[in-house]
Amino acid sequence: MTVVPVRSGDLDAAEVSWFSALCSDDYRYLGQPEGDLRSSWAHCSDIVREAERQGFRNILCPSSYQVGQDTLSFVAGASQITNRMNFLAAVRCGEMQPIMLARTIATLDHMLEGRLTVNIISSDFPGEKEESEFRYQRSREVVEILKQAWTQDEINYEGQVYNFKGLTTDPAKPYQQGGPLLYFGGYSPAAVELCAEHCDVYLMWPETKEELEGRMKVVNEAAERHGRVLDYGLRVHVIVRDTEAEAKEYAQELVSKLDDEEGRKIRERAHDAGSLGVSKQARNREIADESGYVEPNLWTGVGRARSGCGAALVGSADQVLTKLEEYRKMGIRAFILSGYPHIDEARQFGRLVMPHLDTVSLPEIYGRVPMGPPATPLAEGERR
Repeated sequence: MTVVPVRSGDLDAAEVSWFSALCSDDYRYLGQPEGDLRSSWAHCSDIVREAERQGFRNILCPSSYQVGQDTLSFVAGASQITNRMNFLAAVRCGEMQPIMLARTIATLDHMLEGRLTVNIISSDFPGEKEESEFRYQRSREVVEILKQAWTQDEINYEGQVYNFKGLTTDPAKPYQQGGPLLYFGGYSPAAVELCAEHCDVYLMWPETKEELEGRMKVVNEAAERHGRVLDYGLRVHVIVRDTEAEAKEYAQELVSKLDDEEGRKIRERAHDAGSLGVSKQARNREIADESGYVEPNLWTGVGRARSGCGAALVGSADQVLTKLEEYRKMGIRAFILSGYPHIDEARQFGRLVMPHLDTVSLPEIYGRVPMGPPATPLAEGERR
């Protein structure tokens, strides 16, 4: 039974997405960097190509100041090497002046012919430490200004952070009517309120199903106060093999060379390392069993060397499919998956799980862009 109403209605299909490791988050052994897996245009664009080849409908391109590449520049380049898959570009609010950001996103949306979605981020900047309330107020103002730029002829805005009067929006109209869909994650009351009022997909990190259900109900209640219905998404790692034993064996191999002190450094270098969401991922590890499982097939070992999303679905194809179906019945419509190494695990998921999933592009469902043909994996070397 669906836990909350979802914006996409009784949709049986889900948006199944992958992840491009722009922030140097790719390993053969967790916490052990290797040159060919470090963040680079060559490696991360190969991840993008493989994700499209395997039939994923979207790909998250994250943002970090510590390591990696610029997100929007990367998406612009990757727009020219794909022609089917959407891009979920992480945008750190306040990093760019909002009017210029509106134009940049609109330009990218035209380059991608409507294949752009946006992940709104509210983290601190390097050398700064702001209160949570201010960061989410800044993000709120950025989102409200973006929406004016995308839907009105003129921007007139008076806020606590930004003030604009009589600015033309002619260069800032996106390809998609009303602008790209906005994905958003955050646990504080200010974060929930912002998402409920202005965003389209509320993203969660992995927790027990009970915790996820409670989180979705809180967000839905906030959305109802604004007369809105949202969709829900889950960002989670995955390790899928022919058998559960093989998957669990690989999970242990993945962390077999992890030094706990190095793992701590990796976790703490992120600008959201002290957030409420990250603390909940740490709590998962504390209450997990001795093998790191917080519930059947949900393994927290990844979080030993990762600040944000810190758990993986681990199991056979049938077990992972069952877990995804349980989430879908709760009302989760978007899944942002990843695994280590990212190209290899994308192939495993594509081989074992993707043929059994009905997938969809959420911008198409919402009528932002024309409906395309059903997604099918691409043959090696093929481009649509």
